[in-house]
Amino acid sequence: MDKRYTESLHEIYVLSQFVSKILCWEAAVSFISLEGNELIKAQKDIDGGNSKSGKKDKRKMIMGKGTSVLIQFIKDRLLYDITNKITGSDDSDLIKKVAYSFLSLLNLKDPDFEHLLQKVKEIVDSNEKRRLPKTPKGTRDFANEHMAAREKTSTTIVNVFKRHGAMGLETPSFELRETLTEKYGEDSKLMYHLDDQGGELLTLRYDLTVPFARYVAMNGLTKYKAYQIGRVDRRDNPSKVRLREFYQGDFNISGDESIEADFEVVKVLIEVLNEIDIGDYMIKMNHRKLLDGMLEICGVPNHKLRTICSSIDKLDKQSFEEIKNEMIEEKGLDAETVEKIGAYVVLKGDPLKLLSQLKNEGSEFLKNDSANEALKDLEKLFEYLKKRKCIEKVVFDLSLARGLDYYTGVIFEAVLKEGPTEACSIAGGGRFDNLIGMFGTKHVAAVGFGVGIDRILTIMEQLPKHDNQEIRGVETEILVSVLGDDKSLAIELVDMCWAAKLKADYIVSKRLSKHFDIAKQFRIPWMVIVGQHEIDKGIVTIANKQANVSKQVVMCDFVEELITLINTTTLL
Repeated sequence: MDKRYTESLHEIYVLSQFVSKILCWEAAVSFISLEGNELIKAQKDIDGGNSKSGKKDKRKMIMGKGTSVLIQFIKDRLLYDITNKITGSDDSDLIKKVAYSFLSLLNLKDPDFEHLLQKVKEIVDSNEKRRLPKTPKGTRDFANEHMAAREKTSTTIVNVFKRHGAMGLETPSFELRETLTEKYGEDSKLMYHLDDQGGELLTLRYDLTVPFARYVAMNGLTKYKAYQIGRVDRRDNPSKVRLREFYQGDFNISGDESIEADFEVVKVLIEVLNEIDIGDYMIKMNHRKLLDGMLEICGVPNHKLRTICSSIDKLDKQSFEEIKNEMIEEKGLDAETVEKIGAYVVLKGDPLKLLSQLKNEGSEFLKNDSANEALKDLEKLFEYLKKRKCIEKVVFDLSLARGLDYYTGVIFEAVLKEGPTEACSIAGGGRFDNLIGMFGTKHVAAVGFGVGIDRILTIMEQLPKHDNQEIRGVETEILVSVLGDDKSLAIELVDMCWAAKLKADYIVSKRLSKHFDIAKQFRIPWMVIVGQHEIDKGIVTIANKQANVSKQVVMCDFVEELITLINTTTLL
């Protein structure tokens, strides 16, 4: 037994030596490709050759400071070995010399190995001290103007929601994992799972719809109209307008199976997008039962309906050829079935015209129960939208799938028609009649949508702005400007403004230009200027450059006069 152990250890030792040699040869080749010029020069000096090379290699590898230090350390060691330590019949073979030097350098018994470890430790410690912090991939900081814009946009959205009788709701930013699983289909892979927390498996919420459904079920509610503004997290491939965490605004109605509820939800979305004034948009619309019926007509087995819907849902980002390959090679559909699907998903256009086309006598859709029921729903919905003069914003699109598993009826998605992010989705939703019942309660129908607040703001940042459309990062109306260094006076005056509920700030500086620069930078309209002249006379100068106002008033009464000027002055 001991003999076998000894033989095994010997084999491991021999193999480790073999692997070590391979790694050193690879390191030698790589190192010479990066830093070979000086090593070649040193070798030629030993051989008595001409050290001048022909053309200089103009290519330059850009490396970090730490990498450069480590490379220089190794290079110095190799140059020393080549010129002093390594001799013999292989002196003319540079790669062999470098490889042998690496073997020595990486030998744990060699004193220089400790030097190498120390150098690496110094580099790591140095990098840790000077490394600039950054945000994780797919995230960004929001500050100043963006925060003001988010607040303004959120307020606009919430006002529309409240106009339609919705009540506010806030759910946790994470849920029990069992609450969120089996709700999102193939998008489940985009969820962020948290480590075991006190015996509970938790997941960051992927959207606000499932938490809404959980809340309704948990509290035994039926008829409930609510809105949420909250952050969601998705492990998606990030882009300029697609982040991994972002704020959404949701509007949902539960306990109403009628098509009138679908109409109200679409109408609310149209009002939101009109009031935000994001530009020209369209609302693509379809019906999940129509989509299922279409796939059944094409020959897709029932157990593959959801996964094929997920493939079709990618048509806004990928070509049909790419989706075709996915459906055939990954999801096992035959080519004939896929070609039939391709003939239908290209159908889109005017809602009433396309609806009429699908209802033509002899249409396959009329023979399919699921598709026929969907067409009746859409006919009612389109009539409501036409009467309320909203139909021009809607496009009937048979390629719209909304890949999430919980949708059961009408589905829709709002996209920009043009601009820096053409056809970019900014909102989406639909009917999810079975979702609330999945939490073990009675069946409760529901319909709603979510609008991507941060996505809208990111898009709006890329659009050209007029001066009067720009959003200020602060809402300060008054800048108390004290010329000199008397901070106590500045605090006294600005506190008088705060007591009157005015939005005010202060600056103390001897440079007059700095005061005006601050007012200009933050677009603060009113200034209360106090210099030595004003102090001596017990007055302040109230100024508004845009309104061409400059007035001196008694210091103790300046707030009342300031309020009067603010309320009566017309900007030029």
